[in-house]
Amino acid sequence: MNKNFIKLSDQEIIRRKKLYEIIKLGINPYPSEEYYVNATSIYLIKFYEYGKNVIISGRIIRMRIMGKASFIEMKDKHGIIQIYLKRDSIKNYDFFFKKLLDIGDIIGIKGFLFKTKSNKTTVHAKKIKLLSKCLRVLPHVKQDETGKVHDSFYESEQRYRMRYLDLIVNDKTKSIFRKRTKIIQYIRNFLNKKGYLEVETPILQSIPGGAIARPFMTHHNALNIPLYLRISNELFLKKLIVGGLESVYEFSRNFRNEGIDKIHNTEFTILELYVSYKDYFWMMIFIEKMLEFLCVKIHDKKFIKIGYNIINFNIPFKKITILDSIKENTGYDLYGMDEKNIIKICKKINVKIDNSMGKGKIIDLIFSEKCEKKYINPTFIMDHPIEMSPLTQIHRSKKGLTERFELIINGNEIANSYSELNNPIDQLKRFREQIKLYNKGDNEAMLIDCNFIRSLEFGMPPCAGIGIGIDRLIMLLTNNKCIQDVLFFPQMK
Repeated sequence: MNKNFIKLSDQEIIRRKKLYEIIKLGINPYPSEEYYVNATSIYLIKFYEYGKNVIISGRIIRMRIMGKASFIEMKDKHGIIQIYLKRDSIKNYDFFFKKLLDIGDIIGIKGFLFKTKSNKTTVHAKKIKLLSKCLRVLPHVKQDETGKVHDSFYESEQRYRMRYLDLIVNDKTKSIFRKRTKIIQYIRNFLNKKGYLEVETPILQSIPGGAIARPFMTHHNALNIPLYLRISNELFLKKLIVGGLESVYEFSRNFRNEGIDKIHNTEFTILELYVSYKDYFWMMIFIEKMLEFLCVKIHDKKFIKIGYNIINFNIPFKKITILDSIKENTGYDLYGMDEKNIIKICKKINVKIDNSMGKGKIIDLIFSEKCEKKYINPTFIMDHPIEMSPLTQIHRSKKGLTERFELIINGNEIANSYSELNNPIDQLKRFREQIKLYNKGDNEAMLIDCNFIRSLEFGMPPCAGIGIGIDRLIMLLTNNKCIQDVLFFPQMK
C-alpha cells in the first residue's frame, strides 16, 4: 500500500476520531440519498428577499466559532455565502457543530435569508446536515491587510497532481476550465451553423497514420493483433469524404509517445475539419473568421494581451512562405537545395540534427529553432517542401513545394492545413518515401496504409483539411503559458 495512505498527520488523526464520534451519534457521514437544493449562493445574493426559506449545499471554507452563535462561510459552484448558526436553532449545536465539523466538510443547510448589521446576505440556519466528511486539511489561503496572499495552493506540480484540490481552493482554475468548455461550444456552434457534420472515428487503430509522430502500442488479446492509440484521425475523416459526406469534423483525443514540455502533452485534443471542393486558400479565410469570432466571444474585442505582447486577430493575417521565413531569419535560401547542402548550413547556423532525419525534418527543425518564436501576431507559414508534407497536394505553380500552411500565434503552432492529396498513385509514392525514412531510423515516419490508398482509388473530391490544436488555442485565449494549465489531468512523471 502507498505509504501516503498509512502515515497520517496529527490533524488527519483528529478528523478520523471526529468521524467515529459522528457515527456514534447515529449520523451517516457519507449519505447516499438525494439532497434537494432550491438556490445557489449567487442567486441568493443577487435576488435577496428577506425571510425567504432556502435549501443550499456546499463546502465549509471558513468558521468563526463563538459561544451561543457562530458564522461559517460556505462555497458552492457559483460562489460563497455566509451562514449564521445559533445554539437555540441547531440540534446538538455544542457537540456536533462546534466540535465535530471542520473546514472542508460538505454540508446542507435549511434556513431563511436575512442581512447582518454590515449588510451582508446571510442564511439563518434552522437545520444542518453533513453530506460528506473531509478527512484531510485544506490549504488555508489567507490575505493580509495589503492584499498579499499567504499559504496559497499555487505550486505547479502540486496543482497538476491534485487538480481536485486546485479546483477547491483556486477560483481562477475553475474559470479557466469553464472558458475551455465555452470555447469548444463556440467552435462547435460555429461549425454546425455551416452544416458541417460532427463524427467519431476509432481511437484504436491497426496502423498509426495521419501524422508524423511516434505512437503508443498495445495488443488486442481476442484478435491477437497489435493496435495503436491514434496519433491522428486524418485518414479516417478522409475516408468519410470519399464516402460523400463532403464536410466533416471531429474533436479528437490523440496520443503521441513523445516528450512533455510547456506546449506538449502525450494526450491532447485536436479539432480536424475537412471540407470538399475547397483548397488551402479557402481554409485560410475560414480560420481567420473563426479565430476572430472566438476572440470577440471570449474577450469582447479583436485583440488580447499576453505578457508584453498585444495579439491582434483583425483580418487578414500575415502570410509568408516557410522558405522565405528561413531566408529572412538565417540569410540562407533553401529553395531547390539538396539534403547534403542543407546539412552543411545546419552546422553553420548551429542547428543540431541526427542521422535519422530526412530533408523535411531538417527544414522543419531549422524553422522551429530559428523562426517560429518570432511570429507573435497570427501568421500563415505557407508552401512547405514536399518532403515535409506526405499527405499534401503538390503546389499548383511552385515546383517542389506543397499547398500547406501552419498558423503560428505567439510563437506556437496553432493549426496545420493542406489542400489534401487525393491522387492515390502519388500518395502511395509518398508513403514509400516515408518507409525509406523509417528504415533509416526515423521512428516517427508514416507507415503505408493500404486501406487508405484503396479508398482514394475510389475517388476523393478536391478537399481542404485543417487540424487545430485545441489545448494550445485555449492556452492562447485564456492567457496561459503552459499546456498543463488547461488540461484537467496532465501527464506527470
